[in-house]
Amino acid sequence: MLATQHDSAIGRSLIERLTNARQHTDDLFALVKPDSLYARPIAERHRIVFYIGHLEAFDWNLFHQRVFELKAFHPEFDRLFAFGIDPVGGGLPSDQPSDWPSIAAVRDYVSKIRAILDDKLTQALLDSDLSARDRFPLSTLLNVAIEHRLMHAETLGYMLHQLPLDRKKPHAEVLSLITPTVVHRSIEIPAGVVNLGLPRGSDLFGWDNEYEAHTVDVPAFAIDEYKVTNRQYLEFITAGGYETRTFWGDGDSEDSNDDDWNWKSRQGISHPAFWKHEGDQWLFRTMFEDVPLPLDWPVYVSQAEAKAYARWTGKSLPTEAEWQRAAYATAQATERSDSWRSEARGAAEPAEQLGNFDFARWSPVPVNALSQTHSPFGVRGMLGNGWEWTSTQFAPFPGFEPFPFYRGYSADFFDGKHFVMKGGSARTAACMLRPSFRNWFQAHYQFIYTGFRCVSR
Repeated sequence: MLATQHDSAIGRSLIERLTNARQHTDDLFALVKPDSLYARPIAERHRIVFYIGHLEAFDWNLFHQRVFELKAFHPEFDRLFAFGIDPVGGGLPSDQPSDWPSIAAVRDYVSKIRAILDDKLTQALLDSDLSARDRFPLSTLLNVAIEHRLMHAETLGYMLHQLPLDRKKPHAEVLSLITPTVVHRSIEIPAGVVNLGLPRGSDLFGWDNEYEAHTVDVPAFAIDEYKVTNRQYLEFITAGGYETRTFWGDGDSEDSNDDDWNWKSRQGISHPAFWKHEGDQWLFRTMFEDVPLPLDWPVYVSQAEAKAYARWTGKSLPTEAEWQRAAYATAQATERSDSWRSEARGAAEPAEQLGNFDFARWSPVPVNALSQTHSPFGVRGMLGNGWEWTSTQFAPFPGFEPFPFYRGYSADFFDGKHFVMKGGSARTAACMLRPSFRNWFQAHYQFIYTGFRCVSR
């Protein structure tokens, strides 16, 4: 009886989380003026209309046959909205607005899926033994649906960030701009072991790339106490960083050097995508307005731009293992499993002081704005306020097994062209702040809420 009550409580919690995740994405689509729903704010991504249909199509394709043995009612839409895109090497989509269904037809498709799945999920969660035909429990598939949607709540955020201001409905935002002067220094991290990944069989949900848990020996290094700020990055630009070829290669081969330099030159890139030069001043594009560049906010750049800055300073980007050790390890050779949650339980200050994440704001805050966001070693702001690039190629951990119901989620990106990001942004859901979570993007993608810090070895 107690087990049944426990399972029922978990089921109710998952349904509530799915409902809340839907609200996040519904609210994002509501920001777009109706005549702009066929816009494509970022050339490498689908039009906005695709994502309206995609989120429900993903849930439907995950559940309808695998769990509930339901027949498709609109197989054409199931295929049309099934997959996003991530073009590598410059190939861009060429579809036209007229190639897509009407917004009314897409919203009708969405409404029908929600009604069917909500009814079936409510019934199914009363059966604690129900699982997919590949034997994954229903709770795992629900976590997949929830986190998939929450990931899109963030990626839709940065996509709509690039939509012209006059194509969005105005929204008031209080910006955090003034803090004490940021004093930059490096934190020494002693040599030691770090744990990466989740143990298989853990009660915690994780994506396929988070398995299997393993340890890595990490030599001593020093890491920036704070993320690199707009002020610091402006110094790099002023010093001619974008015009100096030697900063745009990692020294390993001519190919790698040419890749970043040629990308920057071919695209005419001379500053971060979130910056705009107007007259004699730099502006920052927030979601709803252009403001004078907030100098103590973290800079958001591509990995190529982050590497160029790091070379200019004579440093490097951290590896995934170095970042993990700086964030979670302690001098006593132990690890904190979830630092912001453990601090929140005993904090006298409100939880919002523990980090800029979980949709708390649209914009960053100064890197020294949040009083309790330090790791055991004293590295600050590692959770929220912007993801952080690492130098580690996105690759499988030992023992990796793709999810049979989503085989391409990770494996399609083990191509040597995507790199691990850690931490989280203001638009990252709290559930994805777990230490094992791994995000990744191409090195030349500028539009994400991702900053960095440097290391010396």
